[in-house]
Amino acid sequence: MRSGEDASSAILLGAIGGLLMGLVTVFKKNWSPFTAPIYALLEGLVIGGLSALLEYQFPGIAMQAAGLTIGTLFCMLLAYSSGVIRVTDNFKLGVAAATGGIALVYFVSMILGFFGHTIPYIHSSGLIGIAFSLLVVGIAALNLVMDFDFIESAARQGAPKYMEWYGAFGLIVTLIWLYIELLRLLSKLRSRR
Repeated sequence: MRSGEDASSAILLGAIGGLLMGLVTVFKKNWSPFTAPIYALLEGLVIGGLSALLEYQFPGIAMQAAGLTIGTLFCMLLAYSSGVIRVTDNFKLGVAAATGGIALVYFVSMILGFFGHTIPYIHSSGLIGIAFSLLVVGIAALNLVMDFDFIESAARQGAPKYMEWYGAFGLIVTLIWLYIELLRLLSKLRSRR
């Protein structure tokens, strides 16, 4: 079971290091040409470890999640660039509120987990758990549109060169979140079999 321990160690190292690099990048945007690639490498440990653990249980799940993530990225880019989805102030407010709500649910779930409790249903493979995962995947996909808009707006306004890295950092954060949520959704669907 050594590989499971290695995967868990990689996840822990990547999560802690990624959180620190993410915070540095958010508060020191001009450092992003250096911190964003380090963040990406550390988060690679997280998603690599998670993928390895779930791949052992559900063979092929990592490739499915990667394919769905890439497909979602291109579909959302096409929808944004063609004008099917327009980023208005109300769109930004709605996506930010939904993202904050999901973050709050996950935070409460984490705190409850320290005391041996969970939020009922959302982590299960029942219909409510799957519906919750679909909702979270949808919100993560809409965050991609927010990232595209941020990058395009920064370029249009002639933002400093380091903002290119900061925009890429935001896109990486969203893609990692989307990939993990797709892994979660697929594992719920596979465990129903």
